[in-house]
Amino acid sequence: MVEVKVDLEKCDGCETCVDTCPVEVFEMKDQKSIVVKEEECLACRACEVQCPNGAIEIIE
Repeated sequence: MVEVKVDLEKCDGCETCVDTCPVEVFEMKDQKSIVVKEEECLACRACEVQCPNGAIEIIE
């Protein structure tokens, strides 16, 4: 099981994770990224690497 965490303090709503994720784990809500399909996460870490603010953490 993979856990996906978004640090809302660091998230600036750039939507990079939404655009990067191949399985649509993220959605935007109130100009912040939220995890909506954690069970779909492939642990490819594309979101974690691409986030310009380091707001995403993938825990395997």
